[in-house]
Amino acid sequence: MVPESPITAQVRRGIILFGAILAIGTSGYQMLGDFGFLDALYMTVITVFTIGYGDAGIDSMGEKIFTMLLIVLGSTAGLYIVGGLIRTLAEGEINRAIGNLMNTRNIGNLQNHTIICGYGRIGQMLARELSEQGVEFVVIDQNESRINMAQSEGFLTISGSAESDEALMKAGVERAAVLATVLPEDSVNVFITLTARNLNPNVKIIARGEQPTTEKKLRQAGADEVVLPTSIGASRIAQSITRPTIMELVGDSQRKALLSQELAALGVELDELVIAENDEYFGRSIGEFEQKAEANFVVLAVKRADGSIVQHPGHEFILEPGDSIIVIGNGENLPSKIRSHVSTKSLV
Repeated sequence: MVPESPITAQVRRGIILFGAILAIGTSGYQMLGDFGFLDALYMTVITVFTIGYGDAGIDSMGEKIFTMLLIVLGSTAGLYIVGGLIRTLAEGEINRAIGNLMNTRNIGNLQNHTIICGYGRIGQMLARELSEQGVEFVVIDQNESRINMAQSEGFLTISGSAESDEALMKAGVERAAVLATVLPEDSVNVFITLTARNLNPNVKIIARGEQPTTEKKLRQAGADEVVLPTSIGASRIAQSITRPTIMELVGDSQRKALLSQELAALGVELDELVIAENDEYFGRSIGEFEQKAEANFVVLAVKRADGSIVQHPGHEFILEPGDSIIVIGNGENLPSKIRSHVSTKSLV
């Protein structure tokens, strides 16, 4: 159960007190004066709210003393409730102002950070991934609901259009190491890229493009890298169809993308080699297979025709028709006889 805040408790107690005063006032007028229930309630309400309308029906000393006490109690209860409401509003504004001040101060202290322009579906995935990796970043978005969502995740934010110099400067573009513009509109990404490049000639810009034809425009605007999510998705599906064994070993698309970057930096790639019944390697061992290839690759796994996978098979492992051999190496350096077994260009 969520604990009740002191201000909420004050408002709740004030409302209970006010209700009790109305009940006491109504009962008091019924007992002290010749009032029915409705008249007594009416007298209580106009007394508590200090409206009055004269002292009609209030003649005795007891009734007058009771009325004065009711006015004091009613006014006190009203001030108590109003005070709680004012505190609630004031505290919210103060907390918001403090939050904005801390947000601005934290952004001002960043160096070599990343700026994410757009907190849509891709921006959210990117922000969570960077957060898990411990990378400092700032999110820019002009949609208040998305900004609130980012703030609830604990991310630093700038509310505004990333197309404007002001928003980019607030995000510290002149000190940033990377800017990723991932909005779904290509024209907006082109403009953000151009603006960011003018503000910081050294920042690395990674831009999202929906249409392949936009890649050239993004690069002309100053993008260092262009990512086409549609092309990546299509490639991922194609690889799942043509190379199910490798995709099964590599795992999900995020792991595959990371592996692709690491292997590319080393100048190697994963390949899938298929053994047929009339293949010269049928019935031979992994050791013989590697010897024929002049040790230009390393065998990672073999998938049997029945679907079972043998990881890190030994040199004595015998190859059979239908086996898929997963190897890592430089595809261009593979002997022609081995290269002919590659089902498609490369895994990643």
